[in-house]
Amino acid sequence: MSSTVRIALDVMGGDHGPDVVLPGAEIALVRHPDIRYLLFGDEARIRPLLAAHPRLAQASQIIHTDVVVRMDDKPSQALRHGRRVSSMWKAIDAVRLHEADCAVSAGNTGALMAMAKVNLKTMAGIDRPAIACLWPTMCGESVVLDVGASIGASGQHLVDMAVMGAAMARIVFDIERPTVGLLNVGVEEIKGVEEVKEAGTALRESGHPGLAYHGFVEGDDIGRGTVDVVVTEGFSGNIALKTAEGTAKQVADYLRAAINRSLLAKIGYLLARGAFNALREKLDPRKSNGGVFLGLNGVVIKSHGGTDAEGFASAVDIGYDMVRYQLLSRIAAGMNDRPRVGARAGAAASASAELQVSS
Repeated sequence: MSSTVRIALDVMGGDHGPDVVLPGAEIALVRHPDIRYLLFGDEARIRPLLAAHPRLAQASQIIHTDVVVRMDDKPSQALRHGRRVSSMWKAIDAVRLHEADCAVSAGNTGALMAMAKVNLKTMAGIDRPAIACLWPTMCGESVVLDVGASIGASGQHLVDMAVMGAAMARIVFDIERPTVGLLNVGVEEIKGVEEVKEAGTALRESGHPGLAYHGFVEGDDIGRGTVDVVVTEGFSGNIALKTAEGTAKQVADYLRAAINRSLLAKIGYLLARGAFNALREKLDPRKSNGGVFLGLNGVVIKSHGGTDAEGFASAVDIGYDMVRYQLLSRIAAGMNDRPRVGARAGAAASASAELQVSS
């Protein structure tokens, strides 16, 4: 591939727009000097801010757009009013036109997914895309998907997500066969809805070369880091994600209140400051910011809308890695060998029918 990674930025997206996107882009540029940016948005707002970042200015091109997708727009509204003219659509379209290798936006998640699906389409063999995120664990990090692209999932969709998530994990964790678990209400094979059990059977019997199927995992296994990839449908995945984010904030608030409760507590904090700093670093949501849209004919990254510059830089970092280490080709290769849900049952039924005809 090219010696540079071209990244299209929806500069107007998110709660803070250019005030966060541009400093974040510069932080990522320092880490990856081979990035080149296409900046989509209001040139009158972008150019004065860009003047304060000469290094970023040299690596960037501004493409003016008048329309901004608002954070409270419904996906249908965004498609109707922002299609082909908004900064979000233009950033995605640059990927379709091969003018950029990746698009990054902190804008409206529903609108971004809708526009990406309409513009880029899904990869061959994939019915629905998924959003994958990096989840801090006791062992490091895990890939968790789907965290909100769609509600519900068939057994085949869960299998496809396992293959896609494993492809991402191979890049992020640099391991040949990531372990994959299906999120369930118990680890026993008899538990769970039929779709999850069907997916488990297909993954267990396939011996897919790109992943090592662990079996069912429960909610507490996510934080433990029991597996490298946790697969679930978007409804439960999004609830799990929001619950984890809320719990992390709650724990931080508890600790802050406890430390300020008395002089003795403050002295104890000073003595254990190193441990508290390590905990803060581990729980910092900026470090794992950036959801990857998997299953599309292009790389699209969703940054948290309320993040700061460091958090947005993390989203750019993830997009850079997905491009540099060829996420799309890894997913395509994995899909060639993907297990088919119900394949064995279908083969058995066909053999039975042939036996009846011959007799």
